[in-house]
Amino acid sequence: MDIGFAPARFAYAGAIALREPEAPKVAARIRARKSKPGLRNRLLERLAGPGTGITFAAVLFLATGAYGFVKGGHYEAFKAEHGAPADIMAKVFGFGIDAVTIAGQSELREAEILATADIGPRNSLAFLDVARVRDRLRELPLIKDVSVTKLYPNRLLIEIEERQPSALWQKDGHVQIVAADGMPLDAMRDQRFIHLPLVVGAGANARLAEYLALLAAAGDLRERIRAGMLVAERRWTLKTTDGVDILLPERDPAQALAALVQLQRDSHILDKDILSLDLRQAGRVVARLTEDGAAARAELTARKPKAKGGQT
Repeated sequence: MDIGFAPARFAYAGAIALREPEAPKVAARIRARKSKPGLRNRLLERLAGPGTGITFAAVLFLATGAYGFVKGGHYEAFKAEHGAPADIMAKVFGFGIDAVTIAGQSELREAEILATADIGPRNSLAFLDVARVRDRLRELPLIKDVSVTKLYPNRLLIEIEERQPSALWQKDGHVQIVAADGMPLDAMRDQRFIHLPLVVGAGANARLAEYLALLAAAGDLRERIRAGMLVAERRWTLKTTDGVDILLPERDPAQALAALVQLQRDSHILDKDILSLDLRQAGRVVARLTEDGAAARAELTARKPKAKGGQT
């Protein structure tokens, strides 16, 4: 029994003897670990170093200045004049917008297109949002479709498909530009479209094709017709440049207008002192004279010799 345990006791004693020399090393490592400063201590020591206070003050000063610059609106004013910092850097590296090519416009002016697209010297090609430019331009009623293409390094291409203005439509004192199908495009803002045919009255824009057909049938009188007024959304009254109203029938107005063309060629009826011509009854023309015309006619009638009657 003792022989059997003796090696065990020796082994145990040997194990203890082997560990004893390492004890001082372990203790030294523990002391060294305790003596090393932690992350917090190292950070505090570094912040407490020379020059830290000046650096901190400078950073605080810059941060305060930047906050005041933005909060006081100076940053937005700077951006409005010079562009965003990203755009400024892009232009430094040659990615500005040096040329804008606009194709397809006829009625719109280039300055109007650029102003609507918000494109100017402060923009850069690299950071230009072409989707936003397209959306802005499509807000113009005259623009049916538009494409915007970047041509690096410094060119922009804008291709426009315009709706074609066909006439002016006046209703309730307001004049609008309308397309061939009568769709209103924009308000009448200047004299660019003054040459277009003019229709007046509720629903007149929807019957624009009918009025244009009447103008085509007017022949020699076309240049003397200033506007077409739709009366009660049923029939047309034409207003001439001399202020004469031509009342057309609801049915077959083109035929009545053709008869007037012939009457003008034969007797120059529109050159007389008249206020209106009523063509609503087939084969008959009723003229309403001006005051001067009526007075002249009355005087002429009075001067005519009366037919002698038979004695009673």
